[in-house]
Amino acid sequence: ASYSTTSLLLALLSNLLSASEALNVVLAGGTGPVGQALASSLQPTDKVTILCRNAFLAGSMVRASSQFGWVGESFLQKFPNVQLRDWDGGDLLDIVGQDWVGWQQDTLANADVVVHLYGGYTEQRVMACERLVRESYAVNRKAMHITVAPIEEDLDIVAPMCAKAFKIQRVKQCEDMVSSNCQNSVCLKIEANRMEQNCKDMLAVIDKLR
Repeated sequence: ASYSTTSLLLALLSNLLSASEALNVVLAGGTGPVGQALASSLQPTDKVTILCRNAFLAGSMVRASSQFGWVGESFLQKFPNVQLRDWDGGDLLDIVGQDWVGWQQDTLANADVVVHLYGGYTEQRVMACERLVRESYAVNRKAMHITVAPIEEDLDIVAPMCAKAFKIQRVKQCEDMVSSNCQNSVCLKIEANRMEQNCKDMLAVIDKLR
């Protein structure tokens, strides 16, 4: 009986320690391969919120359109600590989600980590970054912001249709915006086709907060 009691107490202590180390992680634009890989690699006790343009389509059983991000119903069932949340993506003229109002309070206000994973190298990338930085400044200045972008040599691999000079410029704009306006920030460079290592690099930054 004494052994059982000790085991129970140790289990309860372990659960309490795990809960105290749990983080609130926001992945902006996290419906892509990098976001899904990171979300599935975080601790099961972490609360993970993926900001997307249309949460209904992103969480559907099958992908309805290539124009919107998609993780799928089975992914959400496998990782119940991951949830989807509509947001405006920095462009109030291009809102497609059904319930984007209040995303700042729902996600950023209690975030420990905000990972910038929005894709593309158009002006939309800069707008999304500015939106995150501005709203974080308003509701939660202590969160760790992590920008993620390919190394310069891989930019043509991940986005071959966009001029390299524009890609470099927009990546730098976002990194400068985050480093200049966020109290805690890290700018990570990742390599194409090295998903496992990229996740390890992101997790190394996140796990320092535990």
